[in-house]
Amino acid sequence: MTINIKSPKHQVIYKFILLCLVLLAYFGYLSYEYDLITGGIASLITWSFFVLCTPIADAGFLLDFPLRLLFGIRMIISEVVVWAIAILINIIALFYFQDYYNITPLTKLSYAIITTPYPYWAVILLSCIGTFLSIRFGDELMDVISHRDRAFFHKHNFIYEIVLFIFFILVFMGYYELTSTLNMDINNGHLV
Repeated sequence: MTINIKSPKHQVIYKFILLCLVLLAYFGYLSYEYDLITGGIASLITWSFFVLCTPIADAGFLLDFPLRLLFGIRMIISEVVVWAIAILINIIALFYFQDYYNITPLTKLSYAIITTPYPYWAVILLSCIGTFLSIRFGDELMDVISHRDRAFFHKHNFIYEIVLFIFFILVFMGYYELTSTLNMDINNGHLV
């Protein structure tokens, strides 16, 4: 039995394993610098930051794309679960592990966004819109590639797709403008 490394299914598995190794290395580094519990909690908060506070499906994509490719689960469904987990992580961390938000620059930034409803919850809202728009495009692309729902894809009006793309760009612009007001000093890891 030979394994075709160039097949899309195998490439996704290898990329998924590589990304998991990056996450494990980050967890290992934080655990080495602090301790096992601190490393674990700070890693979870960092992961949830990438889910809730970035306008593309990056942290969730670790699960979404492999689940879609391997099991056919639509990425929109798995991303809803990812968002629920990220929100739950922060609720638990805010009530029981609030000190762990002071570990890294990203956890500090996450804390600033989560605990400042106005105006920074707009970062989460814009991230949600951007993430689910990108997931929608990803699901449609997978449908076309796999020839599933091809009739559905062709029924979409080209103008409608352009309007969605422009809306996506506007989300990114709004996200950039809002996050630039956070005044994060990356070198020192402090909010100015």
